[in-house]
Amino acid sequence: MNKLVNSIREAIALSGLQDGMTVSFHHHLRNGDHVLNMVMHEIAELGIRDLTVNASSLFDVHMPLVDHIQNGVVSCVLADYISAGLGKAFSSGIMEKPVQFRTHGGRPCDIASGKTPIDVAFIAAPTSDTMGNCSGKYGKSACGSLGYAFADAMYAKRVVVITDNLVPYPLADFSIAENYVDYVVQVDAIGDPRGIVSGTTKITRDPVGLVMAQYAAKVIDASGLLKDGFSFQTGAGGASLAAAKFLKDIMLKKEIQGSFGLGGITGYMVDMLKAGCFRTLLDVQCFDLGAVESIRTNPAHREISALQYASPGSKSAAVDSLDVVILGATEIDTDFNVNVHTDSQGCIMGGSGGHSDTSAGAKLSMIIAPMFRARLPIVTDRVTCISTPGKDVDVLVTQGGIAVNPAKAELKNRLLDAGLPVIDIADLKEKTERITGKPQKLAHGDQVVAEVISRNGDILDKIYSVC
Repeated sequence: MNKLVNSIREAIALSGLQDGMTVSFHHHLRNGDHVLNMVMHEIAELGIRDLTVNASSLFDVHMPLVDHIQNGVVSCVLADYISAGLGKAFSSGIMEKPVQFRTHGGRPCDIASGKTPIDVAFIAAPTSDTMGNCSGKYGKSACGSLGYAFADAMYAKRVVVITDNLVPYPLADFSIAENYVDYVVQVDAIGDPRGIVSGTTKITRDPVGLVMAQYAAKVIDASGLLKDGFSFQTGAGGASLAAAKFLKDIMLKKEIQGSFGLGGITGYMVDMLKAGCFRTLLDVQCFDLGAVESIRTNPAHREISALQYASPGSKSAAVDSLDVVILGATEIDTDFNVNVHTDSQGCIMGGSGGHSDTSAGAKLSMIIAPMFRARLPIVTDRVTCISTPGKDVDVLVTQGGIAVNPAKAELKNRLLDAGLPVIDIADLKEKTERITGKPQKLAHGDQVVAEVISRNGDILDKIYSVC
């Protein structure tokens, strides 16, 4: 049997892709990805039209997708995250059908259930053998975990692996197995490593960010959750990484060993693993070179699928065993609803990713954000878009105080007893507006350009075109 074909175009033809079908892509190569653009170019050249693109995330490197939309090659887009440049194009109303935003757990759940079937999945693989056993841990384009691609490979009708590091059969340490793969294509480069990982993510040096990070670590310490078996997820932002550093210091001082660190893994989480703060890391996506090296060499650093990470349709998911998650926000309102989809002008510039998945699953969901950005308050009466509902958000940490969801009275008392600066979120809003002034209400157009779908499949909110 020979799965190796000569070109992406040949693989597309063999897959049986036709007008009106769905193609999928994963985002572990992030802003260094070449595969989506290469595949969509060949599809357009073949004259195939009216496709749905189901991508776990889209970045500005994928701007050629705009031309494919305008030329009728693509008529529908499903994603968990869309970065600002491409998001601006969608916010202008270039598509008749709204973008469908899912979460990192909701997407694989809907793929597995058949709600969003995939006709052909294109898997960018930093290393593959001739039968399609593939991994992200090795090769010049190594990105680490391929967690978001598992559902695509497992449930698509046809699967095409595209690699720039073809090795002899069998690849011993594979992530996705050959029994899911129909065709293998070797190309010169699947991505630019400079865009795949940042080299290193860095702790903030900003005094405001450091104050928030210290507060965040103290909130966790006072919560009652920080004990042996503790589990934790944080993002790759500077303040979040600083919070992880301060938390590490507390855990080492108190000789606490947690059970697992979760999610998109950074070098700082790897440092916590090496220091004995956790027994293992469960990794759905590597964020830097330190994480890529760790998942390649340390058996305690485990790759997991997005299904295991956060799918509400799985028999269990790691987020449901999570103690604490630290997250960001572009806005949060006085009901603790959080927006991570749009910027201050209402333009798409992000997406939930795992935000609402982890908020729903964790015992303590914490938002770290400054009181204001560019003189625009972080707290508002009603967020422009609800990405994560307020019922799943427990704490907002700012440099001006810590707001606790009224539903968490016990937590509030614990923080007060610890001497932390607890403030009512309405008072925090007023305090901020005394500095920034009260912002004008944002105007928007009438066209719905995106629908935000909750992790359980309901429409949580709608995003409108910008004026």
